[in-house]
Amino acid sequence: MPYQWTQTSETEQQLRLWPHNSLPRRGAMIVIFSVFLFGLIPLLAMLGSVILWGLLPFLLLTVLGLWLAIQSNYRARSVFEVLTLSGTRARLIHQSPGRDKQEWSCDRYWARPEMHENDGPVPHYVTLIGDGREVEIGAFLSEEERIALYDELIQKLREPVAQ
Repeated sequence: MPYQWTQTSETEQQLRLWPHNSLPRRGAMIVIFSVFLFGLIPLLAMLGSVILWGLLPFLLLTVLGLWLAIQSNYRARSVFEVLTLSGTRARLIHQSPGRDKQEWSCDRYWARPEMHENDGPVPHYVTLIGDGREVEIGAFLSEEERIALYDELIQKLREPVAQ
């Protein structure tokens, strides 16, 4: 699961959420290198020909475009959320790349999760409601992960608060 609960103190729990990473950096390097090598195969027939120099820039542009696309994807997936449940407060911080962090907090007693099964931007859309506001949590998770997160949020918010 791309989220983790940690007990930061006797009265505080923290939930950290991040998007799933299906292609690690090492895998991305292998993909880019493979595209380059397979792109060289047709160029081997052109060795010693002027045509090689006409085709080589297209191969290099393809590899560069792939590298830029993967880097852009890594930047977009650097989003994360942190939900802190302390004795009396619930606080959510959402950090997106290139944007200011967004914060929401309310009294823990009034905070409640809600699942929008069909009327959200994604199926089983999970939100937190409290202090007159409704904020999303874990929208970047898969559908199964959002369902599990919702169940865990209900359980954690109902736990008695240790003072």
